[in-house]
Amino acid sequence: MDSWKKALVAGTFGASAFLFLKKRWPAGVLTAGVGLAVLAAEYPEKFEDVQNALPKYFDRGMRLVDIASRAGQKFSEFADRGSRELWDEISS
Repeated sequence: MDSWKKALVAGTFGASAFLFLKKRWPAGVLTAGVGLAVLAAEYPEKFEDVQNALPKYFDRGMRLVDIASRAGQKFSEFADRGSRELWDEISS
């Protein structure tokens, strides 16, 4: 990769991080997209590999969110049940 492309990618990602920190979401996404477009133009085969692997990562992420959701429901059920039993003991 040419040095000007490296500088462009580094600059866009740095600017994107700065914009995200300043809560300027649309501008941050736009600058990150420019950097990704330059990388995709330079390394199309790598991006094709990433594109093919994305469904697997999304599936694993959704499973993790589902497990966390079920665990949160169980915790709330235990807390609710425990608080009812405690209230019954106190009120009797």
